[in-house]
Amino acid sequence: MRYYLAPLEGITGYIFRNAHTRLFTPADKYFSPFLVPKPNSGKQFSAKEKADILPEHNQNIHLVPQIMTNKAADFIAMTKALEEYGYQEVNLNLGCPSRTVVTKGRGAGFLSDPETLQFFFDEVFREIKIKISVKTRIGLEHAEEFQDLLSVYNQFPFEELIIHPRVQCMYYNGTPDMETFAYACQNSKNSLCYNGDLFRKADFERFREQYPKVPAVMFGRGVLANPELIGEIKGKNAMDKMRFRVFHDCIFEAYREAFQDDKNAMFKMKEFWYYAADMFTASSKYAKKIKKTKSVSTYEETVAQLFDEQELIAGAGFSKKTE
Repeated sequence: MRYYLAPLEGITGYIFRNAHTRLFTPADKYFSPFLVPKPNSGKQFSAKEKADILPEHNQNIHLVPQIMTNKAADFIAMTKALEEYGYQEVNLNLGCPSRTVVTKGRGAGFLSDPETLQFFFDEVFREIKIKISVKTRIGLEHAEEFQDLLSVYNQFPFEELIIHPRVQCMYYNGTPDMETFAYACQNSKNSLCYNGDLFRKADFERFREQYPKVPAVMFGRGVLANPELIGEIKGKNAMDKMRFRVFHDCIFEAYREAFQDDKNAMFKMKEFWYYAADMFTASSKYAKKIKKTKSVSTYEETVAQLFDEQELIAGAGFSKKTE
């Protein structure tokens, strides 16, 4: 079994990845937050994107850059630029459900036109020799769309097909469509990776029991809440509070250095606590205070209180929010 970390925009960049691999059981692959081609800009990557994929920022990390586009020429050009940095695999984002992305026909929006998608891959595979993987949803509105999509995917030799079995209009609501995932298991000609709602070790074990032959899984929100989730699944030590505190401090200080601005670093850490607070007993009041504060000193004081006054919950993980 291979274990991957999903790309989450603004969160799982190189600062997070470096701290995670140093302090916890690393993923077998990390996928970068999506890169967007800029064909009219004269450069392939923004400064932020370039910083994220530079090899010197990803030493000892198996990083797969993810690309967001519906233009084959742009995908090819960016892939060739990534090859120059030494990358041997790229991933196409066909899963992002954001309305601003979908209305441009990108991410999950590209799934609306299987015929054009096939032409896209025809052109890409004529030009690109390195490995190509896809992260996909099962359709826009209906799971029945996936049969036509899989027919397209089956025509090409992907490194793997990473399936998040929700349609775009569900965003991250409801439950994954495991019936459609089972259909993929029976009919895909490409190796599969499962992604979706694996928040705890118990979630993974239920999945593994039902789909013992699936060779890879991708975690997202589960690892953001519990950075040692992969280690726990492998039977290593469970998360402990001291390492969690070191992890927090490491990321916070790295953001401070990168931004040269304590407040911007604090706002990035608020995203961290949206997930991580679920690991602690009686964390609600601390999480609310962290979310509302505009003061770095109050933030640091509240975090210190949370670590001092509360304990980690054995077997905990990310909990879907109702707000």
